[in-house]
Amino acid sequence: MLKHNLLHPQVLNALAAAGHSSRVLIADGNYPASTTLGPNARLVHLNLTPGVVSCTQVLDALLTAVPVEAAQTMAYATTGPYALSEDPPIWAEYRQSLDQHGYADVTLDPVERFAFYDLAKAPDVALTIATADQRIYANLLLTIGVVLPQ
Repeated sequence: MLKHNLLHPQVLNALAAAGHSSRVLIADGNYPASTTLGPNARLVHLNLTPGVVSCTQVLDALLTAVPVEAAQTMAYATTGPYALSEDPPIWAEYRQSLDQHGYADVTLDPVERFAFYDLAKAPDVALTIATADQRIYANLLLTIGVVLPQ
């Protein structure tokens, strides 16, 4: 039995094969995961029913298993039908999760939508996790850090 909270076999396998600077995409329910998949990324579907599993739940599980040194979000639109005037509420949840797991120094770096797609399909993405999170602008790209010797 594992000590950390992450139990999903395919996710664990992809993380075990990844290393420092590899990336993990947590994709919301609107994200085009199958058409923006990186050439080395394993796609794992955790989208059971609308809202289950959420991006925050996946983040919390991942943070028990791997170190994180950077986090990028998909920047929100400021005009058009999906425009926001301030950060999406889920970003506050991400910041809280990072802080609770000892990563208060990791800030969220917003990246323009199509540039985010380019990053998410780059060769250094080891894992894409498709969730059923219905909140917009919930996509999160994590960079795996280093496990230091004890």
